[in-house]
Amino acid sequence: MKDKISVIAFDADDTLWSNEPFFRASEERFAEMFSDFMPPHDVIRALLKVEIANIPVLGYGVKSFVISMLETALEISDHQVSADALQKIVAIGKDQLQQPVEILENVEQVLSALQGRFKLVMATKGDLLEQETKLIKSGLEKYFHHIEILSEKKEPNYKKLINHLDIPANEFLMIGNSLKSDILPILNLGGYAAHIPFHTTWEYEKVSTTFTHDNFYPLSNISEVLELLK
Repeated sequence: MKDKISVIAFDADDTLWSNEPFFRASEERFAEMFSDFMPPHDVIRALLKVEIANIPVLGYGVKSFVISMLETALEISDHQVSADALQKIVAIGKDQLQQPVEILENVEQVLSALQGRFKLVMATKGDLLEQETKLIKSGLEKYFHHIEILSEKKEPNYKKLINHLDIPANEFLMIGNSLKSDILPILNLGGYAAHIPFHTTWEYEKVSTTFTHDNFYPLSNISEVLELLK
């Protein structure tokens, strides 16, 4: 594999920097606000249902998340939620957008070691402004030959990216924390994929399938990427 690869793409959220813990903290604040209407875990379940329904229209990111929280608040309160509560929900979203970018352990060392040996790409999904802002805050932009912020991470999206890079799929290695978004689509296209689990995963991104594949490399941490490509 290492002799074929010319491009390595990295997912960003929960691969390069922490993301999901901020959503979980915002969820908990939201659920506590509406604990008089139903238990917090039921509030979170109701929110997830609305979030998933909104993805085709609103996509991903904090702004979509805020709209879903507002809709959920109206739904579970039977439209009795106060204007003050709605304002607090908006504040939850704004607080999350202002959080610092926490680069994960050994990320910069790995990118530095790979730069020059391969073309490095950041391939992440989400809101354009939100992801661009996090990239700038991270200071990691200097390592990447190309930045791709995708509206979705499915086979057609990756195929378009690989075509843009003007390489065959078997020269492409994707590294990420989501089996659903970062791994399975790439394997289906004939590329290589390395999975680095993160300690928490959004329910929507979870897959129950266990599998083996000649082009699949399950890793424990990002430092093992260097061993894989030694």
